[in-house]
This record gives sequence, C-alpha cells and structure tokens, in this order.
Amino acid sequence: MKTMMQRTTSASRQALGSAVLLTLLALPARAGNPDRAGSAGAAQLLINPWARSAGWGLANTAALRGVESMFGNVAGLAHTRRTEVAFSTSRWLEGSGVTVNSFGLGQRVGSTGALGISVMSMGFGELPVTTTDQPEGGLGNFRVSYANIGVAYAKGFSNSIYGGLLIRVVSESIADARASGVCFDAGINYITGERDQVRFAIALKNVGPTMRFDGDGMAVQGLLVSGSDQLTLANRSQKFELPSMLSIGGSYDFKLGEMHRLTPALSFFSNSFTRDQFVLGVEYAFRRIFHLRGGYLWEENITSDEDRATVFTGPSGGLSVDLPFGKEKQSAIAVDYAYRATNPFSGVHQIGIRVSL
Repeated sequence: MKTMMQRTTSASRQALGSAVLLTLLALPARAGNPDRAGSAGAAQLLINPWARSAGWGLANTAALRGVESMFGNVAGLAHTRRTEVAFSTSRWLEGSGVTVNSFGLGQRVGSTGALGISVMSMGFGELPVTTTDQPEGGLGNFRVSYANIGVAYAKGFSNSIYGGLLIRVVSESIADARASGVCFDAGINYITGERDQVRFAIALKNVGPTMRFDGDGMAVQGLLVSGSDQLTLANRSQKFELPSMLSIGGSYDFKLGEMHRLTPALSFFSNSFTRDQFVLGVEYAFRRIFHLRGGYLWEENITSDEDRATVFTGPSGGLSVDLPFGKEKQSAIAVDYAYRATNPFSGVHQIGIRVSL
C-alpha cells in the first residue's frame, strides 16, 4: 500500500510539473495583440476535421477520447482501449467546393500508454491559372495541396491524470511554390469523482517555428538593360507564424440511471492571432448507442454581420450511432454526423466512421 501511494504521489508530481511547464509555454501564445489578427498562416491547423467533436463545437476538450483527441487535446489518446480507426470527410463551407478528409489510428501500447497517427488533407478542386497579362485565365488549371500529418503518444500517470504530446508536419503547396514546417501539441487531462464523472483539461496547440514559401514560383525572369542576357531574380517571401492556441475545458457527466447520460461541457480558447472564444455544449447519450449533441461558440461581435471576425455564427449540432459487437460488447462501429452554421456559405457538413476494438 505504501509503495502504491508513493507511485501515485510521484505520478501526480510529474503531471503537475507537466501542467506548470505547459502553462509557461502557453505564455508566449497569449502574447498576441489585436494588431496581429489575421497575420498567421497555416490556418488549416485550426480546422477540426472530426465529426464527433465538431457536433458540439469542440466544447468537449476535457472529455475527448481516442483518435479525435489528436486534434483537441492529445492527452485523451491515452483512453484508447485497444485499437481505434477513424475516417471523416467534410464539405467545408458548403458552396465553396472545399473538402477536408482525415484519417486516424490509435493503438494501445503497454498498460498505460497509446500511440496515434493522424492525417488531414484539404481539396480545393482545379483553379484557373491567371497572369497579369491574362487575368481572365485560359492557360489551364492548377491544384492547391494542404496537408498535415501528426504522430502522438499519450500516457496515464495515474487513474486520474493523463498527458500527451504530438508532433505535426505541415505542408502547403502549388505546382511551383511550397511551404513546410513542424509544430507541437501538448495536453493534460484530469479525471475525478466517484464515477469519474468530472473532467478538466488544458492543451497547447500549434507551437513551432515560422514557415516560408519558396520555389520557382517566387522567381521573376527579365532581360538586362542591354537586352542580350536574361536574368532570373529569386524573391524571398515573408515568414509567417503558426496559429498557436491555448485551450482550457471542463465537463460533468450526469448519470440518469443505467441507460441515460447528460454531459454539459465548456471550453475556452485563447488564440494568438484572432479573438478568444468560449464554446458551451451538451451531449445526451442513450445506452451508449445513440448520442445527440449541440453547442454554441461565442466570441466578441459574433452576432454582428459587420463586425464578426469568423465565418461561424455560433450554433452547431450532431449525432452518433454506436453499434457494439464482440463477446463483451466493448467493441463498436460508429457513424458520426455534425453541422456547423456559417455566414457566408451554407454551413459545414461532416460525417465520419469509427471502429473501436
């Protein structure tokens, strides 16, 4: 018993140290000011590609589990039971022609750890090539490629404290210009209560060095004054920072008998390059099979069409159907759907499939 108490105390100290370090790292992320709004790049890092958590606007940062945790709070990956595979596709800003596809894999490692990999890509369709001489096009089409790949590890330090770290490689390119970089996510998850019904979390996302575009598309060709020789000038693009963000969240499970659960959740997002946000959400679950959820995102002036700084207008909703199988009904196949209201465009529609073994 004494040895177990010592181990628990040691794990708690390690997790507390990690939380303090995470908070210290978050201080530079909060050092932004309104003058920097919109000046970051790699905005794809702020897109939640997963339908289950998008249904309540990512209010559930403290209740995330499995593969989807690699976007909201990587510490939740430690709750992977054995193996989880997930795929999700999104019609991003319906009417824009943009699609988002994501794939994730989580695998239990040992008794307290889990490894995960996530891949997200964006498709913009074919865009017309234009030049200053031919602004109307007619020169063919080109494609834009946005993608990021993350590798994560999460671990349970005790029955209450979990932590995780993710490394993500980011890539953005067209035919003759490319930018690539790397960033880090870290998170802490704390669970307490007689039935583990109380959850708190803190996560830091998208912390990394600046990125810059380079390639043949940044070069300009011309003739010398003499007109006899051709000269190629390579322009250096301005470096841009990543959209770092700090999130703090909490949730509480109300167990309404053996068949019903109601979970309210609240998360706060401190963005370095845009306005801070609060997301309030609630999820109802029936027999761990049917899940209905909704959320509302709030930031300054979000109700004003003129002063709103985001395309989202606030409301979101979604549902999931989990079909358990196996001897103990611990494994499941699930279908998730989410909708987020936007203006302009006709919202964001997301659908996903998960298999948990």
